[in-house]
Amino acid sequence: MDLISPGIYNLIIFVLAIYVGYHVVWNVTPALHTPLMAVTNAISAIVIVGAMLAAALTVTPLGKTMGTLAVALAAVNVFGGFLVTRRMLEMFKKKAPKASDAEKH
Repeated sequence: MDLISPGIYNLIIFVLAIYVGYHVVWNVTPALHTPLMAVTNAISAIVIVGAMLAAALTVTPLGKTMGTLAVALAAVNVFGGFLVTRRMLEMFKKKAPKASDAEKH
């Protein structure tokens, strides 16, 4: 007889993963955010492939629905990640001088 159910263990691990993940990502220097986002996008792309396989191999309607939902949510995550990465990369680009600045010199 277990004193604590396996569900409680899973909940504790989930909460600890959230806590550790938050602190790991929060302490990343700004220069590393873009590579971190690129890795996250790659992981989400792998999730899309796995969700497609899982949805294709299931026979129940609930399994197909959950697989389709997983594909949709992972796709939103990938495209949102690419948009955020692009905006972050644009922050590092040099801005072109304005026409009024060129006339002064």
